[in-house]
Amino acid sequence: ELPATSRVLSLFHSLMAKEECITQWNKTGDTSTLRNRKIFPTSEKTLQTPSTLLSKDKNSQNAGHTQCSNGTSAQLLAREKFSKDPPTRVLLMLVVGLSFSTRLYKITEPPHVCWDETHFGKMGSYYINRTFFFDVHPPLGKMLIGLAGYMTGYDGTFPFIKPGDKYKHHNYWGMRGFCAALGSCLPIFAYLIVLELSQSHSAALITAILLIFDTGFITISQYILLDPILMFFIMAAVLSMVKFNQQRCSPFAASWWLWLVLTGANLAGALGVKFVGLFVILLVGLNTVWDLWRLLGDLSLSLVEIAKHFLARVVGLILLPLFLYVTIFAIHFVVLNKSGPGDGFFSSAFQSRLIGNNLHNASMPEYLAYGSTITVKNLRIAGGYLHSHWHLYPEGVGARQQQVTAYLHKDYNNLWLVHRQDANESQSGTPDLVRHGDIIRLEHKETTRNLHGHLHEAPLTKKHFQVTGYGINGTGDTNDLWQVEVCGGQNGDLVKVLRSKVRFLHRATGCVLYSSGKTLPKWGWEQVEVTCSPYLKETPSSQWNIEDHINPKLPNISLSVLKPHFLEILLESHIVMIRGNSGLKPKDNEMNSKPWHWPINYQGLRFSGVNDTEYRVYLLGNPVVWWMNLASLGLYPIMVAVVSIAIQRGFSLSQKRIGHSHVLMREGGLLLFGWLLHYAPFYTMGRVLYYHHYFPAMLFSSMLTGTKSLTWFFYFVQITVIHSLSVSFYLFHPLSYGMTGPLAHEPGSTMAGLKWMDSWEF
Repeated sequence: ELPATSRVLSLFHSLMAKEECITQWNKTGDTSTLRNRKIFPTSEKTLQTPSTLLSKDKNSQNAGHTQCSNGTSAQLLAREKFSKDPPTRVLLMLVVGLSFSTRLYKITEPPHVCWDETHFGKMGSYYINRTFFFDVHPPLGKMLIGLAGYMTGYDGTFPFIKPGDKYKHHNYWGMRGFCAALGSCLPIFAYLIVLELSQSHSAALITAILLIFDTGFITISQYILLDPILMFFIMAAVLSMVKFNQQRCSPFAASWWLWLVLTGANLAGALGVKFVGLFVILLVGLNTVWDLWRLLGDLSLSLVEIAKHFLARVVGLILLPLFLYVTIFAIHFVVLNKSGPGDGFFSSAFQSRLIGNNLHNASMPEYLAYGSTITVKNLRIAGGYLHSHWHLYPEGVGARQQQVTAYLHKDYNNLWLVHRQDANESQSGTPDLVRHGDIIRLEHKETTRNLHGHLHEAPLTKKHFQVTGYGINGTGDTNDLWQVEVCGGQNGDLVKVLRSKVRFLHRATGCVLYSSGKTLPKWGWEQVEVTCSPYLKETPSSQWNIEDHINPKLPNISLSVLKPHFLEILLESHIVMIRGNSGLKPKDNEMNSKPWHWPINYQGLRFSGVNDTEYRVYLLGNPVVWWMNLASLGLYPIMVAVVSIAIQRGFSLSQKRIGHSHVLMREGGLLLFGWLLHYAPFYTMGRVLYYHHYFPAMLFSSMLTGTKSLTWFFYFVQITVIHSLSVSFYLFHPLSYGMTGPLAHEPGSTMAGLKWMDSWEF
């Protein structure tokens, strides 16, 4: 059941024999051995030694030219022949076979919900049912999961309530298989990227094996998650970028345009799955800037030709990804057209376009008036509706008066009556409209108590003041008065239903009505705390809008005229997603990983099961792979420094060693930069972080390790590394494929003696 290494080792023998021939060519320029082994064509005109190529390329640079000289043409021909070599095809087939077999093995096990499948499987169901929901990530990944489920016979009826729920008769394998198929492409893409960068079979193969035999990548690829989809687009974008860079000698050819367009499309895909895709966009962007700078220094190109290069990249790498990204959201909004659990996170105007929402095709008065019955919705994410009920604040929590909270669901206790401060409403004719600067009272319709503020401390936010319900039948005191402020408005401006952002300033204390977002204890029915904030800065927490508006004395208008257009809902959805991401703070007793934990493989994630009777799956990287990559990252700057000094001082190095050194510095530097872009930003993030956030960066560190193997992995060492990776995978594979029975610290366990760090929780 586990992949053997014998075939890999035999291929290495043939591969190293070929590399010995290339070494002979490097040293002597003798091409007979190469022709006899059919490594290159027999024509002398198309075959040049690396030293010749290097000198020609150097002379071309000194002359300020980057045209494809004869030497560079020979390099391209050699590259083309190299890519079509039988070992390349055989090794690629081997990588494909191992990658897919390790990811698809036991894909249906365990037959219950594991970890975040409860979120992303449920969201796939929402797409099948066309039910609107909210998530902090862009929609492409969930759309593809839903499509995969739909295409494989899943009907979208499984509830995905919690981890451990049995799938029973539901067809979940299609969604898992889709994610596993994309995860299987990661070692293949890594192999092709390193092969293109280093022109070394051995370096590319070691890179692929690092990822194939990593238990972490296997586990994260086998479940209904966004991570394999995200990493697929990241690696596809990097591969396309590298392939495009190799087309520089045939600009504007069909292959040149193909790889440019594919790069842009994959960038849109990466960003469309998670905002982490911004990191690979930055990598490609900086590579493009460097490429254009190189072209600018090519004196053989006219300014018109340089402008063509610039415009082509603008179209392929900016306009095309932007168009595709916006198209993803357009499809998202068209498909999810029914009211669902995500309604409350969005504005009232946004909700009016959802079938089944009480605002859909509704009609109501356009401007707020005295005597109206209204609901007031806070504009922060999950800010809720202004709400009250008969229950009082408990002893010791401010004044013992009626509770005022924010409630996330539509309810009769969300209704309030709008009164003048002196309670003298017009009894006949058209009622007066509420304007910016007016002083009003809000009376709770069910309990007839007024919205009231005073200087008592708020229940949870101690620097804020308490808000209560006070009085009876509309009678109260001056602490019931609130001044209406239309955000961005002036005195006399009308309050528009759904569209105006409104603040309520307490006249007596000068504070502003505020939804803190904090959940009250059980005495507050776990609803959201409402306070009066002395901090008057405009924030979504202090901004409200009028959602429901009932006044029989006013003419109604159809809310269809208030429906936002596409660009408005696109902008709002991004604001809500960004706020949602920033609001993902660690909760009490919640596992929260630190970025420094990740490269050392300090702690994994429990996907399934806890005790010895359950099917246990634990996300943890193969320690040999992860620690080898960690050593590679640490040694890289030292090796670059040594090589740079040796070249600068003119040490006698073979052409092969010089070529490997340039690969180490240039291509290795690109991969190191990719690792930094996908890792370092997490140190600046205030949101909750998890171990799996490191996996995109891990891809780049694995490719860097493979690229470095050119210079510090000799043949015997390469064989030893492959053997070590295979053995470590055999030892740790139960973490990915599941285990039952005794726990790791008990005798008879499949993981006995393998808990090398106390922080590992398998």
